Amino acid sequence: MYFVFPGGGIEEYETPKEATIREAYEELGVHVEVQKLVTKYEYKGTQYFYEARIIGGVFGTGKGEGFTKIDRGQYIPVWIPVKELLNLNIKPYEVAKMIFHCYKNVKSDDIQ
Repeated sequence: MYFVFPGGGIEEYETPKEATIREAYEELGVHVEVQKLVTKYEYKGTQYFYEARIIGGVFGTGKGEGFTKIDRGQYIPVWIPVKELLNLNIKPYEVAKMIFHCYKNVKSDDIQ
């Protein structure tokens, strides 16, 4: 089993921030306000990872990625505390490390 960050492609007409807002709603069911860029990661193009604040919606109600073949796995949105990031198989792991080091001293009550 492994975990991935929510996300997807940037449409031709979108900025990375606009794609983040759209993907958060499509995959997670939440409306977000993008706060700041945390990091960029190069793998099959540039991937952008933003800090965002939930401003509406219901976490876990997004459509997610539908798999047509059962052997491909499942898409189940989960909220993972920052302190657990380095103990899980998260892809890309380099981004999990970056997020851990940026937010390891932030109280969980301060993270939405």
